[in-house]
Amino acid sequence: MRKITKHLLVYLPIITLLLSLFSFSSISAKAAETTDPIYERIQESGELVVGLSADYAPFEFHATVDGVDTVVGFDVAIAEKIAADLGVKLKIEELGFDALLGALKTGKIDMVISGMNATPEREKEVNFTDGYMTVTQKVIVRKADADRFASLAELNGANIGVQKQSDQEALAQAELPDSNLTSLQKVPDLITNLTNEKIDGVIIEGPVADAYVQVNKSLAIADQVKFQDGSKEMAAAIAKNAPYLLSKVNESIADIKANNLLDGYQKEANELMLANTEEGFLSKYLPYYASGAGYTIFLAFIGVLFGAILGAVLALMKLSKTKIFKALATIYIEYVRGTPLLVQIFIVYFGTGVLGFDMSKLAAGCIALALNSGAYVAEIIRAGINAVNKGQLEAARSLGMNQAQAMRFIIFPQAVKNILPALGNEFVTVIKESSVVSVIGVSELIFQTGVVQGASFKPFIPYVIVSLIYFVLTFTISRLLGVAERRMAND
Repeated sequence: MRKITKHLLVYLPIITLLLSLFSFSSISAKAAETTDPIYERIQESGELVVGLSADYAPFEFHATVDGVDTVVGFDVAIAEKIAADLGVKLKIEELGFDALLGALKTGKIDMVISGMNATPEREKEVNFTDGYMTVTQKVIVRKADADRFASLAELNGANIGVQKQSDQEALAQAELPDSNLTSLQKVPDLITNLTNEKIDGVIIEGPVADAYVQVNKSLAIADQVKFQDGSKEMAAAIAKNAPYLLSKVNESIADIKANNLLDGYQKEANELMLANTEEGFLSKYLPYYASGAGYTIFLAFIGVLFGAILGAVLALMKLSKTKIFKALATIYIEYVRGTPLLVQIFIVYFGTGVLGFDMSKLAAGCIALALNSGAYVAEIIRAGINAVNKGQLEAARSLGMNQAQAMRFIIFPQAVKNILPALGNEFVTVIKESSVVSVIGVSELIFQTGVVQGASFKPFIPYVIVSLIYFVLTFTISRLLGVAERRMAND
């Protein structure tokens, strides 16, 4: 009896601890079933942030509703339904399609709903909801070639256009092995290639194909071409750590299916799409270009302004006799000049999200441009200072000036004449390079051009207009810089 009592006394604390852990695990599991961090954040903020790329009518596109530019489409209608069921407001966050999953993983957005479907690669990174719509892949051809492709076998060997890294690309590689594929990022660019007879057909989702054929009478659908694995389900993407949000969104999707709400969403989107093509092109889309030009000039100005400040510091560090300053400046300059601006933009935008900073797209774009410009401006300033004859510094020192005074009163005033023209050229360069920030959704000229392409179904004209705008901006600034340079030469 004593032995039993002794064993109980020894094992009782262990048993108690195990029971406590089991109870805690059960409570935690129940709590996980009724909430998650993303769901709690949505409820606290009172808004559901949905990421999409609004250049893919009729899934999502821009249209004028009651005189106001609005992002519409049946994906947007589904997102509005989900937000209403969650009891919060919907906030649309526009990004390039390539940046959507990155924004979701870094917490910039709560959900992606942008004509996306689950693939094995994507499912490793995020969770997908139940499918809300089944689409069939179709082939758009020129109307004159409508009877040319009567089967999948006849299409095999033709020049085919697909979106890069899309299901259509994988489908063409699997079922059209002898075809010559042209993989591009945007559907309007594929349509341009098709109308210009660069390719013979474009593989695309059924609703998008129908939309292009409806507004462009020179195109047709090759109805006889049927893919063996051509049906896919569209779904929304949600972060891995949001299981409860996933269950709530699936409830909304189930309700949409049960009540056949998608038919109404599609009808409304098609009506807005057709109304969107009836107005005059310039009168309708000129405000988009004006807004984009404003953002482009602002980005370039901020980028060069703060880039000049950073560049001046880096140039002085590189000219310094202190080895550690010189090494740090050299490493920074070489790294920034040796990596693409696109990569730097992604690092700033998504990197700040990983570190817990909620930085806006515009702020991230400005910072990335400033950091990039700083490296180039540093070399401009360093070269400008080195261009001043070394005898000037020696003469200043012989007159009793210290290093700082000599640089301030003798070297810098002479170096400015060498620096300013090159700095002006850097401003012109940044105006053109700022187009890269469109990938994170900053509404500059190239981003707005993509919006106009998606809304108007005109793949070529928007690029002609934006090229003229860029030319006017850069030509005007170049002429003003030329005047300033001549005046400095006279002085």
